[in-house]
Amino acid sequence: MSGIARAVATIGYVGFLRPSPGTWASLVALPLGWLAMQGGPILFTLLTVLLLPLGVWATIDVTRGHPEHDPSEVVIDEVLGQWVALMPVAWGAWAAGAPLLALWPGWIAAFFLFRFFDILKVGPVGWLDRRPDVWGVMLDDVVAGVLAALGVIGLAGLAHL
Repeated sequence: MSGIARAVATIGYVGFLRPSPGTWASLVALPLGWLAMQGGPILFTLLTVLLLPLGVWATIDVTRGHPEHDPSEVVIDEVLGQWVALMPVAWGAWAAGAPLLALWPGWIAAFFLFRFFDILKVGPVGWLDRRPDVWGVMLDDVVAGVLAALGVIGLAGLAHL
């Protein structure tokens, strides 16, 4: 296992924080996402998409020879899912010409909804989580992020009725 892959897979070793490394990673994903959004929603979207192949590479490297296919310290998938959940915030702020942090309810909703779907493994999140390969590790969090993003959009719609 390479040190770079380990640092990437654990998001700078955040994955070793206890308890609940996935929640710690989701929290760290918020300021990292804010930084990535400084380049605008297109750059944020591109960086989010690039997290998938980066996460696949790092996870394959870190889990090679490991008894588990999804060890708890691998948390790049949580950052990817959290960033997917934040997509409506990035694009909504840009569309409204508003500062990113003005949409603070969306940040909070994205965090809690993503954690909800990621922890409960509802429907397709659970199906993907049960895959015994790197795609199960990464894609269950992408789907949890999509479900959370839909929830953020729905809550924003209700807030602006």
